[in-house]
Amino acid sequence: SVCKTSQTPFILFFQLVWLGINVFLFVHFYLAFLVERYYYTRVILGHALSWARAPAACLNFNCMLILLPVCRNLLSFLRGSIQYCSRTAARQLDRNLTFHKLVAYMIALHTAIHIIAHLFNFERFMDSQLMINSSYLPYVLSQIGNNDNRSYLNPIRTNETNIEGMRRMMFTTIAGLTGVVITLALILIITSSMEVIRRSYFEVFWFTHHLFIVFFIGLVLHGVGRIVRGQTIESVKVHKPDECHSRFEDWGKNGTDCPEPVFAGNPPMTWKWVVGPMILYVCERLVRFYRSQQKVVITKVVMHPSKTLELQMKKKGFKMEVGQYVFMQCPSISQLEWHPFTLTSAPEEDHLSVHIRIVGDWTQALYTACGGDKTVVQDAWTLPKVAVDGPFGTASEDVFRYEVVMLVGAGIGVTPFASVLKSVWYKHVQENKNVFTKKIYFYWLCPETQAFEWFADLLQSLERQMMEKDMSDFLSYNIYLTRWKDAEAAHFRVQYEAEDDPITGLKQKTRYGKPNWDNEFSAIATQHPGSKVGVFLCGPTALATALGKQCISHTESGTEFIFNKENF
Repeated sequence: SVCKTSQTPFILFFQLVWLGINVFLFVHFYLAFLVERYYYTRVILGHALSWARAPAACLNFNCMLILLPVCRNLLSFLRGSIQYCSRTAARQLDRNLTFHKLVAYMIALHTAIHIIAHLFNFERFMDSQLMINSSYLPYVLSQIGNNDNRSYLNPIRTNETNIEGMRRMMFTTIAGLTGVVITLALILIITSSMEVIRRSYFEVFWFTHHLFIVFFIGLVLHGVGRIVRGQTIESVKVHKPDECHSRFEDWGKNGTDCPEPVFAGNPPMTWKWVVGPMILYVCERLVRFYRSQQKVVITKVVMHPSKTLELQMKKKGFKMEVGQYVFMQCPSISQLEWHPFTLTSAPEEDHLSVHIRIVGDWTQALYTACGGDKTVVQDAWTLPKVAVDGPFGTASEDVFRYEVVMLVGAGIGVTPFASVLKSVWYKHVQENKNVFTKKIYFYWLCPETQAFEWFADLLQSLERQMMEKDMSDFLSYNIYLTRWKDAEAAHFRVQYEAEDDPITGLKQKTRYGKPNWDNEFSAIATQHPGSKVGVFLCGPTALATALGKQCISHTESGTEFIFNKENF
């Protein structure tokens, strides 16, 4: 028995390739600075030189990657091209933000190693300059270039104290100043990306994240000072370090075969890694700006009781598929902020719609602008202007490829299933030959009664239409209330005998607690022997693990459960 989660091997392979490239670059550049050309640099710095340069190479690679996962329009283009060959590969592009975070963690790790190594390097550069001893090779190497300042090895050119030298190094050199700036920018970006800040203070997260502009400018300029220096190739040919290092007192004297070594800095390389992604990202922002200027008309505003705002809109040329999302901007609230929302409309409808829970400053401002706090109907011309960018994400057309489908939504994870349920119904009514779905089992787990209200409207509409067409067996829905108060429980008991459910108004009664998944899977396997059952979840990882195990254990007797963890 198998549970088909074909995305996992692909993701694992991709991550292993990425980690492998990081390991290769680290080892390659570590060894690259153990060669003869950097012999004298290592005399002063030891292996701290390689420990600084190896993570720098990995930083270049990861900084090249960090912008690509947030180029939404580029990903949409790639997704559309790839899915003709492999829908599984196309679906992996929806994990772009996960990869973006992994790359960010890798950047933070290599930055820390790079900084620590350079702190050791600074101390050793300083010590070799302060230890005045003409028989001490690091001191002799530090004095080279004192006269003309053209060919030097030690970038610290004075014998000031450690504190004064560090201050001069950090704030008067290009490498030091840009290093401080990009480190501070990175710290602010990472700390403000913590989930608690991102969810509670989105504006803080959004604005500090744009310090990436400062970060990349500093990154490109960081190597311009050529602070890491080594012997020139021409100098190595006439001055062999392994032969001449012990005769440093005779360097440059007449009759010696060891002329004074000549040193030079490495040319900056970072720009070669990041210029391509930077150009792509600039193009991405230009495309977003162009799309934000296209007219969007709000045709209907629905205020649901649970402080959920439904916006129905029209945009010329807009095409969508189930499971996709858009980014919305309201210029009257903020000219800069864009927020993602799952589309709850179906492709067969003549409009696009989103359901927005009022949970933050931006959504509260939108709620107020749309008249959510007013009792009178708003005139169309008083509604705020909005911009829509998208749609993005892989279409969840896999739902239509199964005869039997299980849809499992947890909490707000039910939102994308609004689009799925409506589209499946439309296709079924229109007798679309590309749709094989004959039965849908829908499960919704919700912790509070208020959250049922807006989605119950959709279910009531579907229930009514199915009864009119004598197709009430097409959709079986099971709604679970996972938390409730004693007073609510008493009220529900009194109302339980009523024809309609006291919470949702549906014929099907709400259940309390959590589903017994073992019983549910067994019942479906018994009901549909020999069928392939598509299991689609939009919910937390713990629930995904539980359903994945159920798929494996119940794939028997010809019934095959195929698990899909959706990324809406």
